[in-house]
Amino acid sequence: MLFILEMANNHMGDIAHGRRIIREMREVCAGFDFRFAIKLQYRDLPDFVHPDYRERTDLKFVRRFSETALSWNDYRRLKDAIVAHGFLSICTPYDEASVDKVIEHGFDFIKVSSCSLTDWPLAEKIAATSLPLVISTAGGPFEEIDRIVSFYQHRNKRLTIMHCVGEYPTADANLQLNQIELLRRRYADVEIGYSTHEAPDQYESVMMAIAKGATVFEKHVGVPTKKYPLNAYSATPAQVHRWLEAAQRAVAMAGAAGRRHEFSVAERGTLAELHRSVFARRTIKPGEVIRLEDVFLSIPGRPGQLVANDLSKYTEYRATRAYAPREAIMHDGVAATDTRSLVHGVVHDVKALLKTSGAIVPAQLELELSHHYGLERFREVGSAMITVINREYCKRLVLLLPGQWHPEHWHKLKDETFHLLYGEIDLVLGGERRRCAKNDVVVIPRGVKHEFRSDTGAVIEEISSTHTRDDSSYTDPVISRNEQRKTYVTNWMD
Repeated sequence: MLFILEMANNHMGDIAHGRRIIREMREVCAGFDFRFAIKLQYRDLPDFVHPDYRERTDLKFVRRFSETALSWNDYRRLKDAIVAHGFLSICTPYDEASVDKVIEHGFDFIKVSSCSLTDWPLAEKIAATSLPLVISTAGGPFEEIDRIVSFYQHRNKRLTIMHCVGEYPTADANLQLNQIELLRRRYADVEIGYSTHEAPDQYESVMMAIAKGATVFEKHVGVPTKKYPLNAYSATPAQVHRWLEAAQRAVAMAGAAGRRHEFSVAERGTLAELHRSVFARRTIKPGEVIRLEDVFLSIPGRPGQLVANDLSKYTEYRATRAYAPREAIMHDGVAATDTRSLVHGVVHDVKALLKTSGAIVPAQLELELSHHYGLERFREVGSAMITVINREYCKRLVLLLPGQWHPEHWHKLKDETFHLLYGEIDLVLGGERRRCAKNDVVVIPRGVKHEFRSDTGAVIEEISSTHTRDDSSYTDPVISRNEQRKTYVTNWMD
């Protein structure tokens, strides 16, 4: 994070006072783990103020700029003091001649003020430099910000955009801190900051700005004396210190950014005590697959015990020892098989088959994997299915990977027709074997046993009457007893 301390005209045209501000700000910033910069403002007054108005003391800004003016040599001496005290240096030029001085004096950054946001002659001059830019956006509609961001980005300028309110000081009700999030969403590839003009003893806004994702902060600063009192929006060294303390607390409270935070031992312990643990509902023998109906979930558990969070549909647990009813199921008493990688591999190959076949599939449809003897044998025995519509009529795609076999079965309720869209299949229908090729159409009446396999891989369009999940009966009773023979995958086309 970068904190920019804006000296502006608070040096009061007195280089000794300006150096004092730099020294005291260095003392204030010691011990904080942030980057710091001090900012000056440059104006070439002979051209910046119209000749007819240079002596007008009744005009606020003409008087202020005239009374606090320094020579270019003194400005450079202030810049050198900034660097000597370990600060980065940043300067706001308000005219083209001042841009030349910023480069000549060797500043690290250029700041573009809100009033100069779309000052196009000045922008052209600034864009010709090699320095990174910090631009404030007070009073600028998005149309203007879009244009100036595009202008600088097309010239390969490194940008930071500052949310800013041009009200000095800014009332709490007018801080508009939600604009930080809006800027972050709109300019996702640009660093977003917050240029503050709230009352100097108001410290909540910097904490909120950090929570909303700002990473660069700017505040007007100065050192009040009897000779040089501070304005209502500039912070004293003590106020800057409290501002930085508030920022430091906010960083600690916000925690990790861009990644999941590290969990404390206390947090993990509390959550572990509240996890429902897995207990045997019945006697479970060694070698048995442990299914959800075989267990119940309760607290408290024991260290090393399976918990409800472990019971993913993609993980199969097989008992490696016997369990009595109500006994805790332990991690070291089961063998776990993770099927997620198997499913991902199948999805990859199904998508490749569809692409090769040229079949068009709406992206939102669910993928159904039938694994009659377990997912680990899917590439040997099984099929993938996509239901396009299922009303009084039904359309599904049946996909066989190369070498896959769909075992013998029949339907009690539905009549179906196979239209082979891609590949070849060996179909056994009513005991008769036939080879089917692309564009073949086969009618399969209800009640007729059939099985099919493909050496090449195949895509079959199945047209039928209504499909119901309990309408398939298998010749091998082992398949019918396998209640876990289906896996459904959503969002699989992403």
